[in-house]
Formats: sequence, C-alpha cells, structure tokens
Amino acid sequence: MLLEKENQIEKLKETRLAYGISQSRLAAGAGITRQYLSDIETGKAIPSKELEHVLIETLERFNPNSPLELIFDYVRIRFPTTDVRYVVEQILRLKLSYFLHEDYGFYSYSEHYALGDIFVLCSPELSKGVLVELKGRGCRQFEAYLLAQERSWYEFFMDALSAGGVMKRLDLAINDRNGILNIPMLTEKCRNEECISVFRSFKSYRSGELVRKDEKECMGNTLYIGSLQSEVYFCIYEKDYEQYRKNHIPIREAEVKNRFEIRLKNERAYYAVRDLLIFDNPEQTAFKIINRYIRFVDRDDNRPRCDWKLNDEWAWFIGNHRDNLKLTTKPEPYTYERTLNWLARQVAPTLKLVEINQTQMVSTLLAHAKLTDKHKQILKQQSANIKDVIV
Repeated sequence: MLLEKENQIEKLKETRLAYGISQSRLAAGAGITRQYLSDIETGKAIPSKELEHVLIETLERFNPNSPLELIFDYVRIRFPTTDVRYVVEQILRLKLSYFLHEDYGFYSYSEHYALGDIFVLCSPELSKGVLVELKGRGCRQFEAYLLAQERSWYEFFMDALSAGGVMKRLDLAINDRNGILNIPMLTEKCRNEECISVFRSFKSYRSGELVRKDEKECMGNTLYIGSLQSEVYFCIYEKDYEQYRKNHIPIREAEVKNRFEIRLKNERAYYAVRDLLIFDNPEQTAFKIINRYIRFVDRDDNRPRCDWKLNDEWAWFIGNHRDNLKLTTKPEPYTYERTLNWLARQVAPTLKLVEINQTQMVSTLLAHAKLTDKHKQILKQQSANIKDVIV
C-alpha cells in the first residue's frame, strides 16, 4: 500500500515537471504551501487521500493541452446596403459565383445566398440591408477562408465596421476540455442563492436517454443565466452530450466536455467587438463580461452575502492560478465529407434494406437520378479549392 502511494506521488511529480509547472504554482492552486508540497514530493510528508485527489485535479487544470479555449461561435452583422455582391466580395472577400442562391430567406428577408454554412441574406429594402450570419459551423468554415486570405477575425471585424456594419449578435464560447465546469453544482448554487448576479433569473434543463442510459448519469445539463430576450445572457451546457445526441460521438470520446457561451446582441455585441479591437485581449474581453454579471460563491451564514468567499472552482475558471486563455481558430473547410456522413447515418441503412430485397433497385435508382442546378452548384462548392473561392 505504501509503495503504491509512493508511486502515485512520483507520478504526480513527473507530471508536474512534464507540464512545466513550478511547485509554487501547483501549491497555490491546491491551497497548500510550497514547502508542504516539497515535503510530499520528497516523501517527508504523506498526503491524505483527499489532498492527493485535490493535487491531481489541480494539476490537470495546468495541462498544457489547452484545457480551456476561446472561440467565436456566432456572428451576425447587418450592412446598410442592398448590394449583396459588395458585401460578399469586398467584406467577406469570397466569390459570389460560388454561392448557392435561394429565392427565399428568413428573419423576413426575401432571399439568401449560401456557401456551406455561411449565409448572406438580402432584401430590396434598404432598411433591412444585407445580413451576414455565421453560426457555429459557419464560423469554422469562414476561419478556413480567413486563413487563406491571411486575415484574422480582428481584421474582418474592422473591415465590417468600417463598411458601416451593425453588430446584431456575437457569441463567445469557452470550451472546457477537462470537465472543469461542474454544471449541476453551478445550477445548485443558483438555487441556493450562491450566484451573485446582476441578472434576475436563471433556467436549468436536464435531458437523458431512454436507451443506453448507462452512458452518463444525469445527461444533458444546461444552465441559462439571464433572460433569453435580453442583450446579454449566458448558456452553460454539456457539450459532450450534445455531440453524442447530434453526431453519435460517445461521451468519453468527446473533445469538449462543457461549454460556456457568452451570447451578446446589438449594442452589447458591438461593445464587445470594439473592446476586442482596442485591447487585442480576448480573455480580458470575455471575463470582463462574465465578472460584470455573475460570480459563484460559497455560503457562509456568519457573514453578509456580499462577503461570501469566491468558490475555488469558479475562481480557477475565471483566471486564478491558470495560464492565459487565447483566442483559438478551428478552420474547417466546407467539403462533401458532411454529405457523406449524412448519407452514412440517414440514407445508407435504407439503401441496404432495398438492396437486400431487390438487388438491382439501388443501381437503377442511381442511374435515373438527375442532378438539379442546385446540386451542381453544391458540387462546385464542395470540390473547389479554397484558393479558388477567395477574392
């Protein structure tokens, strides 16, 4: 038993050195002195099982493999013009000829252009103008084009604002790869008045599986803090379960465990972009917003609520004893791989069934299938080289 304990301590030390973390930093994160940690590593002191668990958990927070990352996850900008070509080719710097045109729109727009998940909505009414919308996957695809253009998000936002663009929505997402955010705990703190906030309301949801329920206990926790109708609110949810539900990725294999989304609209979105452009410090921008609106504390009935101690896990998340958080880009070119994945999940089983019953039917169906102009345009988009699409 003692040998096993010694091996665990040795492994702890080796991991600390591999991560490039000093004894002082690890000790501060675990709430002990540097000398006590030194005594533990040299065998002069034997930590309790609880402290050992705290040390291991704290060390993983310093994992250099980006335990936290910050990305843009939703961008919507309206331009005061009806000239869709100008917006696409001068601001997005993409060739309009590669976009698929549809004679219908949404948000009361009459038509739209699409390149994968990059949407440009237009209307003959100047009051509506041209609306660019990039949801999560659209942001990833646009990053692939920004990379080819040798532009950054900051340069794109500068071009957009210089052209009179009006920010309608901006989502900043913090991906938690290691499960640092304990969403059930944060939800419970909201219920117990241990969330000190400018917001007046919160909502929490839990969903699960009727089958394969052993995948994860209490699956699908989502916590909204603030009104969904306001210009700023937060959404904290279990990203691994979302990937399991949408893409059938096993919970344990998910790249991201949890996600904290800062959702900003209109003026709040504009001020966030302005802050990013002025200070070039995305972590500062993100946590300035978070700290302005919420903080999670530990109840202490012997003190006034305003003096309750900041929760340790929350303190680490917002920046105490961890490395700086940087803006991450995850370029994802628009290819036919998504179409193949959809075929594999939704169509292939049915085709297999048909093939078993009528061997020649599948080849007959494919032989008589005709590609429409829309299909040909999608094929053009998906087979194009990125360099061919950018201006």
